[in-house]
Amino acid sequence: MNVIELLADLQAQHDETTARAGQLRDQIEHLTTALAEAEARLADLATTRKVIAERVPPGTEPDPPDAPTAYQAIVNTFNQHPGQVFRVRELHELLSMHTDEPSINVTRSRLGRLTRQGFLTQPGRGRYQKRT
Repeated sequence: MNVIELLADLQAQHDETTARAGQLRDQIEHLTTALAEAEARLADLATTRKVIAERVPPGTEPDPPDAPTAYQAIVNTFNQHPGQVFRVRELHELLSMHTDEPSINVTRSRLGRLTRQGFLTQPGRGRYQKRT
């Protein structure tokens, strides 16, 4: 490759990188705008919640649910056993939940969501543990 070809190749790489940087700047601008809108919406929701809470007469708050949701039960179990690794079936048995395949699959899905949200880790296939 001679010097002219080398310079042409460098210019092409420069042009590609410049274009990519422009695309990334556009994405950052779009995401910054979307983030500002989401934060404004959160502020509006917080204000609305506060206004409604101030208007609710004392003693008329809804009763808390008696039984924890499945997610709450799962999270509580991992909080009570932070170092323990669970398989789905073991978790079901500990929580006295049904161990039929459809129920196991629903819990497996819930554990996957908790893993994606960063609450759990998967130290092995089909095994779940609280993130430390």
